[in-house]
Amino acid sequence: MIVDDHEVVRRGIAEVVERTEGMTVVAEAGSVADGVRRATLVHPQVMLVDLQLPDGTGIDLLHQVHEKQPGARAIVLTSFDDDDAVAAALEAGAAAYLLKSVRGAEITDVIRAVAAGRTLLDERTVTRRRAGQDDPTENLTPSELRVLDLIGEGLSNREIAERLGVAEKTVKNHITSLLAKMGLQRRTQVAAWVASRKHSSWRAEPGH
Repeated sequence: MIVDDHEVVRRGIAEVVERTEGMTVVAEAGSVADGVRRATLVHPQVMLVDLQLPDGTGIDLLHQVHEKQPGARAIVLTSFDDDDAVAAALEAGAAAYLLKSVRGAEITDVIRAVAAGRTLLDERTVTRRRAGQDDPTENLTPSELRVLDLIGEGLSNREIAERLGVAEKTVKNHITSLLAKMGLQRRTQVAAWVASRKHSSWRAEPGH
């Protein structure tokens, strides 16, 4: 599903998606209200959402959709390239943040990755956010590092607990600790950070 207030943008993205095997555009919308309504009706596997809409923002839309469909996957596709916008999108539950300057093939690669459960950031955004930053994982314990990696693989707390053979509460404690040490606030930010370190481009890697 594509949500953008410019019809020419929606049509351009739709043409790229429809030409890709296994992908179909199930709905289009030009506003927050219409996007929420259509998402409720069609339950899209992945949503591409513009950040700036006539009756609000893509962040507003994500919050409203996730209230009704907590597992909805979304990609923010926008011209805004700043830290606050990235953070707001991730905190609202976006699985990827893409700049509109990307190529069509990159968009479909990201759609596939997000549909498969991955969380991604545009490489230019990642590079800018990394600049001047020390390694935030240097103070993590071996157990916290393992939990960090498994979050990056898209596992839930319960799945991580089963993989490590520990109680789910132990996993939650590790996450609370690593969030504090890394200066992050939400689990989705951890997943995005791991993805940014593992992937130097949008191309899906074999086995991922």
